[in-house]
Amino acid sequence: MERGEPRSSHAVERWRLTVRGRVQGVGFRAACQQLARQLSLSGWVRNSRDGTVEVEAEGPAHALTELRLWCERGPSGAAVHGVTTVQLPATHEDWFEIRR
Repeated sequence: MERGEPRSSHAVERWRLTVRGRVQGVGFRAACQQLARQLSLSGWVRNSRDGTVEVEAEGPAHALTELRLWCERGPSGAAVHGVTTVQLPATHEDWFEIRR
């Protein structure tokens, strides 16, 4: 699939996850990006000024659920205290990036 080519909208959801705890400075964004790409999800991950990590991911619900379950643990070194999930309208991006 070429970048910019819309994905099929069949069963595609977009979720925003806000991950709280010790989640910055532990490789969370890189590990999240790697997993999201393995799950064929699109979207982004970034550190927030308040110490949380924000993730917007889009794809099938089962893959999003797998990403959320991983976010509840995070990489080694993380201490996740909670994850909030909000559903958003799909944007049909076809890449996953780390935002600064």
